[in-house]
Amino acid sequence: MQSHPIKNPEITEDYLLGGRILVRQPAHGYRVAIDPIFLAASLDVQENESVLDVGAGVGAASLCLAYRVPSCKIVGLEIQRPNVRLAMENIALNNMRGRVEVLVGDLLQPPPRLAGGTFAHVMANPPYLEDHRASVSATDHKQISHTEGHVSLMQWAKFALLMARPKGTITFIYRADRLHEILSYFHGKLGDITIFPLWPGPGKPAKRVLIRGRKSSHGPTVLSQGLTLHHPDGRYTEAADNILRNGAPLIL
Repeated sequence: MQSHPIKNPEITEDYLLGGRILVRQPAHGYRVAIDPIFLAASLDVQENESVLDVGAGVGAASLCLAYRVPSCKIVGLEIQRPNVRLAMENIALNNMRGRVEVLVGDLLQPPPRLAGGTFAHVMANPPYLEDHRASVSATDHKQISHTEGHVSLMQWAKFALLMARPKGTITFIYRADRLHEILSYFHGKLGDITIFPLWPGPGKPAKRVLIRGRKSSHGPTVLSQGLTLHHPDGRYTEAADNILRNGAPLIL
């Protein structure tokens, strides 16, 4: 990849997967953390399968997945135009044109190019906060990224179900304390559901969970042992570090 100097002080360049992925993102407001990396790592994508990244942001999850599975085709949907512009820059910077694209659009009124029931996999990292629980952010960008706004979690789930093909997978990374809520939206519509907690450290409750299910399936729900992210001294565990630095897959 080849980077060029950034003239805009509001944009930074950062590296993911141990320097394998270059990401331009806003200097203030919402910034890429570890959640999209673990989300991308958790998808079991086969050669030439299609993936929809709902709420793609600046493209972090899409780029990480495209690095690990070069043969897949990824389409992102993002409502914030500045994020879409940065995502397109990031796709070019990482030489992934033709493999990844990000469309601007609202999941309540998606672009006509997105045909329902056609994606082998749908992944999403929805905003974690309900409007009535969220404090006002200093930036509109961060507010939109963190809070549900005009689109509820239920609508995120409905859209994912609409876009996935029969027997296709849907994977969300979300707050552990709203697990019951998201499972209620998928009840009777997804089967073979795996709940995979991400434990911050030994003896600490999970703050995030990965939820993956298969559309139009009736298999049982499984609670996985999950993954511990940190040792007691704060260092990443070997398994977590291998995902974050080397782009290793996360087997749910």
